[in-house]
Amino acid sequence: MAIDPEELEPKKTKPQPRDLEGLGVAELQDYIAGLEAEIARARAAIAKKQDHRSGAEAFFRKR
Repeated sequence: MAIDPEELEPKKTKPQPRDLEGLGVAELQDYIAGLEAEIARARAAIAKKQDHRSGAEAFFRKR
């Protein structure tokens, strides 16, 4: 019996939105601060990857 390679890879599931109904104002502000920090981290990762790509493109650019 053959094994499908896709069965070996873990399933990627989209995270479920957090229930905000039970949170107070301070908790919501902390939640937003955490999300903004994660957004900043993602933007920094994007900038780093773009810098690496630009460097590679400049290196391999035809002269």
